[in-house]
Amino acid sequence: MAASLKLPLVPASFFGVVLGLSGLANAWRVGARIWHLPVLIGEFLTFIALAVWLVLIVLYALKWMVAREEAFKEVAHPVQCCFIGLVGVATMLVAGGLLPYSRIGAETIFLIGAVYTLAFSVWRTGGLWQGERDIATTTAVLYLPNVAGSFVTAIVGAALGFPQWAQLFFGAGFFAWLAIESALLHRLLTGPALAAPLRPTLGIQLAPPAVGALAYISATQSPPDMLVHAMIGYGLLQALIMLRLLPWIMKEGFSPAYWAFTFGATALATAPMRLVERGDVGPVTQLAPILFVAANIVVGLVALATIWLIANRKLVIGWVELADRDVGAVGQR
Repeated sequence: MAASLKLPLVPASFFGVVLGLSGLANAWRVGARIWHLPVLIGEFLTFIALAVWLVLIVLYALKWMVAREEAFKEVAHPVQCCFIGLVGVATMLVAGGLLPYSRIGAETIFLIGAVYTLAFSVWRTGGLWQGERDIATTTAVLYLPNVAGSFVTAIVGAALGFPQWAQLFFGAGFFAWLAIESALLHRLLTGPALAAPLRPTLGIQLAPPAVGALAYISATQSPPDMLVHAMIGYGLLQALIMLRLLPWIMKEGFSPAYWAFTFGATALATAPMRLVERGDVGPVTQLAPILFVAANIVVGLVALATIWLIANRKLVIGWVELADRDVGAVGQR
């Protein structure tokens, strides 16, 4: 007798939840060191991020096993494909969170995530360089494979004790960011307006300068300098532009896509906090607590809205219904 099995077709973009939670956990860990905030909050958030990552990894792997056609559709999609890079980025962030508990475990998970991220980045970028793209599909998701992947590799790699490798990856992310940003801004300024469902992806625009500042801080031991201050300043400008555009971005209401704002928001808070930790006495000392509170508000609101969608069964992921007799056939597609 055939039994039915229902599995959620988790999109790779859902790994953005792990980025936001990990970013906030890291901010609380730094806050515990410089402001004596409760240590347990940062550790609790770290393990929440780990739990979410584990669930998503299992579901995403199952999608490739039992609904391979849908998985390949995501790979071929001109926008959704770049989110696949988040699998590796989220994995590396989880590794960084586990470092205080198991160095061997952290190094192993980090290596897997780093190799995956670099391989996907090279593969995806090679495809992009071949052209033939509709300009309407050029969005901030293009930052994810190269920029986000390289910066996070630098951040976690430095934490694991590989600062010279971190500097190499910082360079890869930094120059990729400048190149992609020029193409993206040209598209935003001269191309058609972003379709309403794609507008939340603009939240990713906040991440490169903020995450890049964290990568720079992580890969260097020198006192705070003009470059890191400049990157934080540019991140602040992006945040103000996001606030100005928020009514336009939210035209279709809330969706899980708004997790795109969380990693940049948490990084923008953490970078000044790291500078305070290094003894910076400039404007970042006034900005750090404000940005920390703002990051908690951003992640908190997005998390609460997501929980509300789940509780009301409005978080539509997509479902595949498989009979036991069909599992083998589906797995071979």
